[in-house]
Amino acid sequence: MGVGVMEVKLIGAKGLKRTDFLGKIDPYVVIQFRDEEYTSTTAKGRRPVWNEEFKFRVELPSLHGSDDNQNNYKIFLRVFDRDTCRKDDFLGQSTIYVKDLIEIGLEKGKADLGTQKFRVILNDLSYHGEIQVVITFTAKSEADQSEYLVEKENNGFFSWRRYL
Repeated sequence: MGVGVMEVKLIGAKGLKRTDFLGKIDPYVVIQFRDEEYTSTTAKGRRPVWNEEFKFRVELPSLHGSDDNQNNYKIFLRVFDRDTCRKDDFLGQSTIYVKDLIEIGLEKGKADLGTQKFRVILNDLSYHGEIQVVITFTAKSEADQSEYLVEKENNGFFSWRRYL
């Protein structure tokens, strides 16, 4: 069994398309990997800069279903426009496949995707800008793995707590 931490650094985006004809956009990103989800701060404009880091615990084989399930190896970046009076507008999403990154990291101890740009698209595959991220996977040793215990939460999902 392999355990590690995947760090996603959300750098910024450019060319994000407005949903309102005259309005400005206040974009934020929901980052999801398996059952974990984080939300970035809200930025301003069509070229937002976040420079925020998010960490996800990775365990192989997965506790979240079959290890063959391709969604177990995808990071979803969903971009929204924050609205004060209405429901937030969906601007598009990027999907990043990280199975190879995780496998290399487990083998070598660490793997880095470096700064990459990904297309932000809608369900109809129309282009709505691009988002820039850095992804790093770091394997944990057996000693580090024993510091983590599994807890089951009320909603049925597993959470990880580190005990020293």
